[in-house]
Amino acid sequence: MFGKSDEYKTIKTKSEGLYKEKGSKFIAFGFPVKSEDEIKAILLELRKKYYDARHHSYAYRLGPDKKKYRSNDDGEPSGSAGKPILGQLHSFDLTDSLIVVIRYFGGTKLGVSGLMNAYRTAAREAIGNTSIITKTEQELCQIKFEYVKLNDVMKIIKDDKPEIIFQEFEMNCQMTLSIRVSKSEMLISKLKKIETLTFVNKL
Repeated sequence: MFGKSDEYKTIKTKSEGLYKEKGSKFIAFGFPVKSEDEIKAILLELRKKYYDARHHSYAYRLGPDKKKYRSNDDGEPSGSAGKPILGQLHSFDLTDSLIVVIRYFGGTKLGVSGLMNAYRTAAREAIGNTSIITKTEQELCQIKFEYVKLNDVMKIIKDDKPEIIFQEFEMNCQMTLSIRVSKSEMLISKLKKIETLTFVNKL
């Protein structure tokens, strides 16, 4: 049996949410994301589309370990926008997720507590309008072996069921495999027992 330390939650698809308060409109968008470059592109596109909005506040978390994160108030009082959005990502234990809340000012100031509630509620609406899915952290490994050992390699692959990312079968074969972290050491141990197989490295 293997544990669940390599599992993490993220949102399945792009989603939207909406919250209105005293004339102000808070439009929230949720995105499944994998990199900061992807996030920058999304933010740029939203700023172009909603160019007339007063604020584009956001927060994101990246990676199965959730160690890479950021929040941005985009001109709102410090801690009143990005932080409550990030708080919703924490509350739902999400990563590889971006929430952007776009505000159209309605003429009445909401105060810091009012803003925090508005951004938190809008973010929660966006999360609630998509599915939360569980994924597993994957590890890549690359192997090289002689063609005569192909059957031995394929038997292990059939038993342990890693995903084959790349394969090349000639006199000297090579494969790149992807498998969940909690099963990778077992797979590598089995593969290393095959004579003439060269375990190259984890990618």
